[in-house]
Amino acid sequence: MIEFRTAKEALDKCDREGSIIPIKEDIEKMKSLFDLSKGDQVAGEKLAKELEKNNILWNNVYSSYYDALHKLADIILRFDNFSSMNHICLFAYLCEKHPELDLSWEFFEKVRTKRNGVHYYGQKIIKDDWTDVEFQMKLYLKILEKTAKDLIKKLELTNAE
Repeated sequence: MIEFRTAKEALDKCDREGSIIPIKEDIEKMKSLFDLSKGDQVAGEKLAKELEKNNILWNNVYSSYYDALHKLADIILRFDNFSSMNHICLFAYLCEKHPELDLSWEFFEKVRTKRNGVHYYGQKIIKDDWTDVEFQMKLYLKILEKTAKDLIKKLELTNAE
């Protein structure tokens, strides 16, 4: 049975288990993750344009957008000089340590568990699954993309001084 936990409970568990790791900031890796996130979004968008409702490639659309979301969240943690051992801890950290972004833990859990169903349990995604999260996914990508871009710019200015 899947246990429900709040973002705070998840982050507390991550801290206890050592799953949030201090790291040294790496602006080049952050820039690369940003570019790769954009590529994931473009791939997902292109793929989704021509697909029929039950096409197996909706798995790839969903996963591409999820991967973009993950990479942008990772940039924000890296700016804080942390990395995460798993996706639960990544998103719990993001929700708890960056409340100014006003992101929903429940949304992250929804898309994470759906994506895990594809990757680990052979579950298939159809167009309706994507349509169910598309608006919020794209909104969160815009929020995280703007935040990541601003943080990278801030680091570039700081390093230029």
